Amino acid sequence: MIIVGGVYREECVRPYWSRIFGSAGRAAVALSALSPDSHLTAYTYTGWAEDVRQTMHGLGVTTDLREITSDIAFHYFHPLSFSELIGAPGKQLPSLSATGDVVLRFGMVEGDAVIGARRAIYDPQHPSAALLFHANGSTAKELAIVLNEAELEYGAGEDGRDIWSYETVRDRFKADVIVVKRGPFGVVVIQPGGNVQLPAYRSETVFKLGSGDIFSAVFAHLWGERDWPAAQAADFASRAVARYVSTREPQVLLEGVEELTRCPAEGTAGHVYIAAPFFTLAQRWLVDEMRGCLEMLGGQTFSPIHEVGSHGGAEYIAGQDLKGLRTCNAVLAVIDGEDAGTLFEVGYARNLGIPVVALAESPRPESLTMLEGTGCLITGDFTTAIYQAIWSSMR
Repeated sequence: MIIVGGVYREECVRPYWSRIFGSAGRAAVALSALSPDSHLTAYTYTGWAEDVRQTMHGLGVTTDLREITSDIAFHYFHPLSFSELIGAPGKQLPSLSATGDVVLRFGMVEGDAVIGARRAIYDPQHPSAALLFHANGSTAKELAIVLNEAELEYGAGEDGRDIWSYETVRDRFKADVIVVKRGPFGVVVIQPGGNVQLPAYRSETVFKLGSGDIFSAVFAHLWGERDWPAAQAADFASRAVARYVSTREPQVLLEGVEELTRCPAEGTAGHVYIAAPFFTLAQRWLVDEMRGCLEMLGGQTFSPIHEVGSHGGAEYIAGQDLKGLRTCNAVLAVIDGEDAGTLFEVGYARNLGIPVVALAESPRPESLTMLEGTGCLITGDFTTAIYQAIWSSMR
């Protein structure tokens, strides 16, 4: 396997993360056990290029690194926040090139890559690059493009055609297979003969950074090198992602992934009730961030401060909040601070049999007794709480 792309620094505040990976670097590590003698072609900052060479050499991956003076980094507040790009060069660098039997090509910040392959897998990494595989002269006898929904919508255009039809995506992307990642809702493989909807696989924790790189790497190996059907390759790639997001271990082994818990293959998100205090700036920011992340991932929300407000008297507010809670399929509760209203809502929900996901970053141990005893799912990680709330609401 030849992997072509960028190698970048990644920085995250919470949970703390500071590593040199980037899409191509992480994919090369992921494939080092699955596809021995893989080759990495990448731009790399000269300050840590030798570290990359030595790391890859230790994993059996050969390298062709074009050293650059830009120390490019992606900064995140948390894994679901929008990244801040630091250190990108002011103009595009001369393109990389690679030719081989199977090539995995990632979109890059600092330049481009011209490839030739029997089978190519293209992960554009940005909506504006979704249609650009062939634009620079790259060729492939067979092409699979791995996208998220935003990249599919951007690339498919707004001409009224069904963006989920094979004819539409074939004409627009000039690809044989389109694999669309849908986050907590799994994957859709758009291919001749009809689309295949595949489930996500539930994990106890969710470390989102790099999950798409792992998916593309495993799919590229199974579809490109082992000649698995695209749907089967995408299913096992999803399983590998579930293991990665729970362990943060980038080197992929497929043993045991059959045992993972499937989400409903065609499940839809119900409403998530956000139970949290919102009386200070920090509390209100957290509620807004939760609501935004749930909706960004395709969830539906009921947030008392947004749907009901804080005016009208205690009886009115409590009645409207509980009326909204009764219509919801899951509760996402912020336990830190032990707000009385939040704890009341958690107990009310459990009495109705509504699942509760509790975010507790710094709780008093004794404050969790009733939550643990009534089957609430408790986590100290923001991203995990968001995903678990969506999965708990699915019907």
